[in-house]
Amino acid sequence: MTVTYPLKRPSERTPVHYPLLLRLEGRPCVVVGGGKVAEGKAEGLLAAGGDVTVVGPELTERLLAWFEEGRIVWEPRPYREGDLAGCFLAVAATDDRDVNEKVWEEAQGSSILLNAADDPPHCNFILPAVHRQGDLVVAVSSSGRAPAFAVWLRDRIATGVGPEYGAYLDLLAELRAEVARRFTGRAERRRVWQRLIGGETFEQVRRGDLEAARRGAHGLLDGEEGL
Repeated sequence: MTVTYPLKRPSERTPVHYPLLLRLEGRPCVVVGGGKVAEGKAEGLLAAGGDVTVVGPELTERLLAWFEEGRIVWEPRPYREGDLAGCFLAVAATDDRDVNEKVWEEAQGSSILLNAADDPPHCNFILPAVHRQGDLVVAVSSSGRAPAFAVWLRDRIATGVGPEYGAYLDLLAELRAEVARRFTGRAERRRVWQRLIGGETFEQVRRGDLEAARRGAHGLLDGEEGL
């Protein structure tokens, strides 16, 4: 039996978001707030290489430790206009909607990317639920409508995306330059990648036999080059 689900009427549709992954190395980022939510946001920004400044009168123990280690800059006071000057990306991680509104106004006036935790009207970007295996990133978003559902779905997906997927990505990354060198046409490279991804090489990686997977992949490339 086929079940047909009704589409939302246009007036009910959520704003469309453009999915992307940002490079934050060396870029100034500001987190407004010093509680557990701010801690989580700062942790993610630090992991991506951002230069993080936290604005808030108090910090969690972890945030304070990061400050003492020199990993973050701390402005020990409430937010005030001008705190976002020169930053690339900001997060409002307070439970005060009035503060979020002020941070939003500054971000909008300066074309700064802003996420306000649990406050979609004051966001110009939202954060997905993320599962990582090495350099592999699986991100799930509910477009801000039900973040807990995105987390639930991320966790379901994560059960099928184990560490072998990260190892397989490493192998494919090794081969990328060689494929580009040996196969110059776009259609030719597409055919090679379609043959290369999945199949026996992945099963060998899944079994932990990386050398066999590497030999098999190179053998496949040799065979494709002879076509």
